[in-house]
Amino acid sequence: MNRLKLTVTVLTGAALLTTSALAVQAKPATGQAAQPAPAAGQAPAAKPKLAPPVRGEAELAYTTPVPKGSLEGGKQFIVTTIKIKNMSAGAIAGLKVDEYWYDKTGAPVGGDTFRNPKPLQPGETITVTLHTPRNDKMQGRPNYEFKHANGTIKMKLVPKL
Repeated sequence: MNRLKLTVTVLTGAALLTTSALAVQAKPATGQAAQPAPAAGQAPAAKPKLAPPVRGEAELAYTTPVPKGSLEGGKQFIVTTIKIKNMSAGAIAGLKVDEYWYDKTGAPVGGDTFRNPKPLQPGETITVTLHTPRNDKMQGRPNYEFKHANGTIKMKLVPKL
């Protein structure tokens, strides 16, 4: 008799536990997962809008490159800064800026490369910094080449960004 009461009690308890566990795991009827409510006084975090990448020609605005001498770790460098703004309707993926310095005869004597680690979104502005070791043969002004992963770049010089 005691064994029968114990078995009925155990089975009833197991049924209640199973029913409550299934109720907790049940999904909403609409098929959408329930989202936790934001804490009091906090706005929900907005996801950034990412534009699709530009295919073909992209448009950039840039300021005049400013080369300055610098002493870093006992070596002399020419540090060039350029501000760049995306003027295209889409993101510019794989933006790359190359700087080339030449001697009197036109032979290359140095330069540096900058690659933007993430796509440059429409309207976004970045500052590019190029570090080139100083060479006594450097003459005149350097040349800059702008590229991106999906095509060419149309450059527009502006006074400031």
